[in-house]
Amino acid sequence: MHLGIFAKTFAGTEPAAVLTAVRQAGYETTQFNLACAGLPSMPDAVPADAVAAIGAAARSSGVSLAALSGTYNMAHPDKAVREDGLRRLAVVIETAAALGIPLVTLCTGSRNAADQWAYHPDNATPAAWSDMAVEMAKALALAETAGVDLGIEPEQANIVTSAKDATRLIVEMGSRHLKIVLDPANLFEHASPDEARAIVAAAIDEAAGHIAMAHAKDRHGDGRFATAGQGIVDFPDFIARLKAVGFDGALVTHGLSADEAPGVAAFLRGLL
Repeated sequence: MHLGIFAKTFAGTEPAAVLTAVRQAGYETTQFNLACAGLPSMPDAVPADAVAAIGAAARSSGVSLAALSGTYNMAHPDKAVREDGLRRLAVVIETAAALGIPLVTLCTGSRNAADQWAYHPDNATPAAWSDMAVEMAKALALAETAGVDLGIEPEQANIVTSAKDATRLIVEMGSRHLKIVLDPANLFEHASPDEARAIVAAAIDEAAGHIAMAHAKDRHGDGRFATAGQGIVDFPDFIARLKAVGFDGALVTHGLSADEAPGVAAFLRGLL
């Protein structure tokens, strides 16, 4: 596995400075966000000089670009908002292809119109799933043309809440370009350590063969998120199980401060 971190963990809008900080904190790869190049995360366009600057920064820092964020609300109740998000996703996919980034990460969305990461009771309805799936099919058509994979992450507040939901969507889409981003802390809300371990283990078994990236975020038993190693996620077991199913991609941490990054790198590298 390759140890990585969200580039947005580090302040700055110059790719060279951000990726140098990634390397100095002890990471070899990153999930990049176009905000780290002084652009909106989902821009209308990416200038050629910005693409060149990101590529040059990756080469000079020695930090590989494991993924590019392309999150928008794929289940927004307003079709016009979804269409605008898809238009911007096309720009992100084209940028990923130009930089040789293999994966664009998505958000399967929420019926919550104000926040794509917030729960809404209509998320579990067939209509919400249908709107998201129509959007996903359009996104996959773009990805297939560009030769880029798309990564969906099970999230308790989104349409895809579990590894079973994710594999269901992969079967429905019938595309080898749709993959799973597995974050153990997003697979449960309130749990005991034993319950959390069992939930994560079952998710890895379900997602085996489809995992493009693993995230390393933690959670307390009362539902609050935590820095990796400070909650109830059993990271030794998580990493061992990923290895057992043949996963050898990027393990990317997030949800931490820049000051915490070196310590988390040491913790995770010790497990790898």
